[in-house]
Amino acid sequence: GAIAVADGIRLESAEAVRLLKRKGLQRLVMLTGDRSAIARQVAQQVGITEYQAELLPEDKLHAIQQLRRSGIVGMVGDGINDTPALAAADVSFAVGKIDMALETADVVLVGNDLRRLGYAIQLSRRTLSVIQQSIAVALILNATFVVLGMFGVIGLPIAVFEDMGSSLLVTFNAMRLFNTRVST
Repeated sequence: GAIAVADGIRLESAEAVRLLKRKGLQRLVMLTGDRSAIARQVAQQVGITEYQAELLPEDKLHAIQQLRRSGIVGMVGDGINDTPALAAADVSFAVGKIDMALETADVVLVGNDLRRLGYAIQLSRRTLSVIQQSIAVALILNATFVVLGMFGVIGLPIAVFEDMGSSLLVTFNAMRLFNTRVST
C-alpha cells in the first residue's frame, strides 16, 4: 500500500494572481519546496509562468536576495520554511497561522484570503500618494507663512493658526484612506 499526502491549491489562488497582474505587478515568481512536477502543475493552474521548486528555506532566502538585485520584492508565505525569505523581502505578507511567519511579515492577511494582496497593494499605493500630498501641502503652507511673517505681513497669532490649520488639513487628508475600496 501507499499513503500520499499533498497540500491542495488554495481556491482563490488563480484569482489572486489575476488581480496582482491587473494591479501592475510585472513579475510573479513561485518559490516552493515541492517537487518540480508538482510546482509546474500548480504554477500552470494559477497562471504563474516562473517558478523555482525543491527549495529549502535557505534556497528561498537566496532566491529573494537574487530577485532584489533587479527591483523591489514582495514575498508571500505561510510557514516556518518561508520565514527567512519573508525577512529578506522588501515587503512581506503572511497568510496562515504559523506564529513565526506572522511575526516576521510586514503585513498579515487576516482570513488567509490571497485576494486581499491586491487590496493591500492598492491601499499602500494610495497611502503613499496621500503622504506625498500632505507633505507638499504642509511645506507650501508653512513656507508661505514663514515668508509672510518675515516681511511683517502676518503676526504670530495668524502663523500659529496656520500651523494648526495645516496640521488639520494633513489629518483630514489622511482620513480619506478610510474610504479606500477594493477595485478589481
